[in-house]
Amino acid sequence: MSFMSSLSLANNKNRTATWALIGAAALILSAAMGVRQTFGLFIGPFSFDRGLPVTLIAFAIALHNLVWGFAQPFAGAAADRYGAAPVVATGAATFAAGLALAAAATSGWMLVLGLGLLVGIGISCTSFGVVLATVGRVASPQTRSVAMGLASAGGSLGQVLMVPFAQELRVHAGVAASLYGLAFVLLLAAPLGIVLDRASRQRTHAPADGTHEEHAQPASMPLRETLAYATRHRGYRLLTLGFFTCGFQLAFIATHLPGYLMLCHMPVGLGATALALIGLFNMIGSWGCGWLGGRLRQHHVLAWLYLIRGGAIALFVLLPTTTVSVVAFAAVMGLTWLGTVPLTNGLIAKVFGTRHLGTLFGVVFLSHQLGSFLGAWLGGYVFDTTGSYSLIWGATAIAGLVAALLHFPIDDRPVTEASLVSA
Repeated sequence: MSFMSSLSLANNKNRTATWALIGAAALILSAAMGVRQTFGLFIGPFSFDRGLPVTLIAFAIALHNLVWGFAQPFAGAAADRYGAAPVVATGAATFAAGLALAAAATSGWMLVLGLGLLVGIGISCTSFGVVLATVGRVASPQTRSVAMGLASAGGSLGQVLMVPFAQELRVHAGVAASLYGLAFVLLLAAPLGIVLDRASRQRTHAPADGTHEEHAQPASMPLRETLAYATRHRGYRLLTLGFFTCGFQLAFIATHLPGYLMLCHMPVGLGATALALIGLFNMIGSWGCGWLGGRLRQHHVLAWLYLIRGGAIALFVLLPTTTVSVVAFAAVMGLTWLGTVPLTNGLIAKVFGTRHLGTLFGVVFLSHQLGSFLGAWLGGYVFDTTGSYSLIWGATAIAGLVAALLHFPIDDRPVTEASLVSA
């Protein structure tokens, strides 16, 4: 067999393994992120049917964001070391157990333990820090941003499907049946981590196009030295601070948009429709942001994304609330929803390499989840104390401008191993 024939066969094998990896990643993210997207649908039923205060329910949802953030670096490190299969399986089972406990909850502490603690641990093992980090390690530098964008876009399918699925189950069979159904979906996703690891092993180390890495990456540096340098890197700190805004905005909207629309006397079910539309347009946005990140400087794309999101929030609050404005708002939010994730992952990989990508992204993601905690909890607290969401809507809009100003000056030059050693 000639050299060219061997190279073509290897490239075909690489492409097949990469597509299998992207498919498995998309299915895992569909289950995890799709189920999470439904939580806002349960605030009203838990409050009215079980007599729990909105603040407590919002705290449980906020807590899972906080636990997710603190657990993410550890989940990412475990996947970096042991592979995705055991981490994803453990996370999916824990996530399902948390939903089952919430379904049976008769008191506030059961809801907080299930929907807060267990769901937070479970989602840290089945979301971006584990799944997209695996994709980032396998894809070549030239295709990394696009590959992660495709996985994120495929994962958005779950956001489109899970919201109406949960809504229909809740309406016709009750809250408990709906949560049990979502738990079953997560158990179906548990074995898919095996596909991630198998595709990673099948994929040869050389990129499919025969090129090499664009720069010398710190592949041999221990985690402690890499992490210590990253925390001193100005761009890494700015990225971490900016990602706080993403979590704050998304958690508030996902948790409280249905309740806000009810206060505005919008049609029943419009909140669920808006969340599903966000998931639908997120498919386009995630792929589009990944595509742009492969052609433009990723931190510039992130900055413009935050500006657009902040402007859309401001217009939505200032203009009259109608069905058309809700649909338009959901579309814009979807286009800018999770496109930040492949861009942020890709930027970290570009600057620091991919060996410790799961851990380095996990640290940045902790900031995201601190913002998520505040967005979800403060939304409930502000509403309970003022009877309105106006203050928190204003904060989410202003946060978009702040995040953009943090991202524009990021230094995205790759860090070499020599830089780490001399630091």
